[in-house]
Amino acid sequence: MSERVMPGRTDGLITLGAADALWVDLTADSAVPTASGAFTRSPAHPRMGYVLLGGHVVATVRASGGQWCVPEAEVRRAAAELNAVRMDRRDLVRIGPFRAAPGQENNEDTPLRWRRRITGELREPGRPERAARREVGPPYHLAGIDWRRLLVARTRDGTQRTWWLPRAVVRLLDAAEHTEAQWVQAARTRRSSAAVTEPPSHPRQARDTEGRRTTGPEGPTAPPRPYNGELEGRLYSVLSRKPGSAGRVAGWACAVCRTAPAAVLDHCHEHGYVRAPVCQSCNTQERPDHLYSNDIRVANRYTRLFHTDADDWLRHWHRCPGCRARTTLPLPHLAAWTAHIACRSLRPTHPAPRGRKPCGVLRVSWTGSQNAPRSCLLTVAVDFCPSGEHRVLARVPYREAAERFGVWLAETAPAVAAAAGPDRLDGLPAQSRPVIADTSGEGLALF
Repeated sequence: MSERVMPGRTDGLITLGAADALWVDLTADSAVPTASGAFTRSPAHPRMGYVLLGGHVVATVRASGGQWCVPEAEVRRAAAELNAVRMDRRDLVRIGPFRAAPGQENNEDTPLRWRRRITGELREPGRPERAARREVGPPYHLAGIDWRRLLVARTRDGTQRTWWLPRAVVRLLDAAEHTEAQWVQAARTRRSSAAVTEPPSHPRQARDTEGRRTTGPEGPTAPPRPYNGELEGRLYSVLSRKPGSAGRVAGWACAVCRTAPAAVLDHCHEHGYVRAPVCQSCNTQERPDHLYSNDIRVANRYTRLFHTDADDWLRHWHRCPGCRARTTLPLPHLAAWTAHIACRSLRPTHPAPRGRKPCGVLRVSWTGSQNAPRSCLLTVAVDFCPSGEHRVLARVPYREAAERFGVWLAETAPAVAAAAGPDRLDGLPAQSRPVIADTSGEGLALF
């Protein structure tokens, strides 16, 4: 242990000040930057019985002298978990502002409420500029993470400013908020049980053999359970109206990444079927980048959707019985696949310092509808060409795009392709729903 925290150690416990120093010392080489004051500054509140460090809960203990302490081993465990996180600073998720707030921000039971806290910070006069310049100020953290050092500002159309954080950090903060909600619920359950079983003369706080008192539960509750297809074949329009559906979603782990707690119920907007509960990060990652209702820009995240993590995403999209039976994808995803995969060889390149660089940014639009495949045509083009050109690379009929996708699916994800096929059309709607493009809110779970 570092020498500066040795004076604060008492029988496995260390004071909050010593824990702050230890936390910064142990995470100095972490890919996720941390902040001092993780135990002593808001939103940390030791009297509530716990402190959040990343997605880990550290219980606080009040020693016999009245001083608040935490177990040193728990701090080291939380630091080890954070050090194991790998982060790509280019893989960003928009965190605001939105016209419609995500559902997680409305969870009043979790003091962290990280999206609301960041939004409040950025709305203060001059605060966004100071955060973007990384100006030195009072330490401010979320679950021990210094989010200001990772914040990215972007301006759209020269007027609207948006704020972004790396996907790995968004997942960490979502996990922290979920863990905190579970902890608070467990604490309430324990207090209710104690009120029934304990005589009124007994104190509510429990004492251990050395006279220390604990004010929170003994440990966090079990992690979210894995999703095993419990909602397969259910219509979202029916399921979303049932009371308690939001709380039920929060009990699952994300069906795609399988690590973060689920936040929204992802569903197919063409066929109306539920796919699976997913976390906010994965829900954002799969959303098409709409420019207009029938025009999307093929962003860098499609490399993960159709390359590195293709098997997971294809399996997820084919949880919809309509997409699985017709061996296709929703029209925006099929359009992105056509531009990113089928037309990849058509994209021109330009000389670069290290070889050649693909030209501009891919964009794909369509006319007609998937309900009338003969009239639906996908147009793949290149925007922002360095030489000033805007090239149309290809015009692909919808039926041809669907057939080429089926061939590619069989080569890329044979297990997913084997489960698909036209022999499972019973019970499907005669016509698909039209695609509804609405990018006004982060929590709408469009696709």
